[in-house]
Amino acid sequence: MQNETNIKASIKDQVSESEWQMRVDLAACYRLIAMYGWDDLVFTHISARVPDTEDEFLINPYGLLFEEITASNLVKVNQAGEKVAHSDYDINPAGFTIHSAVHNARHDAHCVVHLHTSDGVAVSAQTDGLLPLSQQSLFPLSNLAYHDYEGVALNPEEKVRLVDDLGDANFMILRNHGLLTCGSSVADAFLFMYITQRACEVQIKAQSGGNKLTHIPPQILAGIQAASKEVTKGAGGDIAWPALLRKLRRIDPSFEE
Repeated sequence: MQNETNIKASIKDQVSESEWQMRVDLAACYRLIAMYGWDDLVFTHISARVPDTEDEFLINPYGLLFEEITASNLVKVNQAGEKVAHSDYDINPAGFTIHSAVHNARHDAHCVVHLHTSDGVAVSAQTDGLLPLSQQSLFPLSNLAYHDYEGVALNPEEKVRLVDDLGDANFMILRNHGLLTCGSSVADAFLFMYITQRACEVQIKAQSGGNKLTHIPPQILAGIQAASKEVTKGAGGDIAWPALLRKLRRIDPSFEE
């Protein structure tokens, strides 16, 4: 235990203050996904660009549950998939394909969240995708992209098509696969995923009732981006992030180790 503590302490000492803060936020995001039950054993991924770098990002050690992720055990890799700092863990190659593509193409995408939730996959399998059925659905629908399924994401050639489909959107539905969000911070990317996931949950529940569904009028959708800024007071994900961190610290503060 003492040796493990020393290793954790040494990693904090070896990185910049901004990288350590990014590590803490990213580890918190993993814990939150686990807390909400949106993880998929060890098979989905969240990544964050290392501050002040162009081609380095942090991603989960392959084989650890999201509830085991800490600031210190995140793996730092470059765009070639090479570890640029010591780690006893490998990374998920499919996760690398997706996340490296987005980070490379979108310099504003400092965090990328990709999940395989049941409701997210269910909506991704529907021909019409996400429908304007709830207030939650309006936010992703105002900035939503789709990418057709090409099998397990191991083909480097898929990167080009994925980022072309993503464009400048921050919300994406990977058909027959799951959900993806990206943001300028971990807080933003998490909030985007939270809203998209809730919208998918509502859609599946509404459809299961068997009654005719009422769609939100297009003119309301047109004004949702301005309304979003008003709701979050211009702070985006930061409006909820401090409260989420406080909750995690009450439950299990080990994510900060």
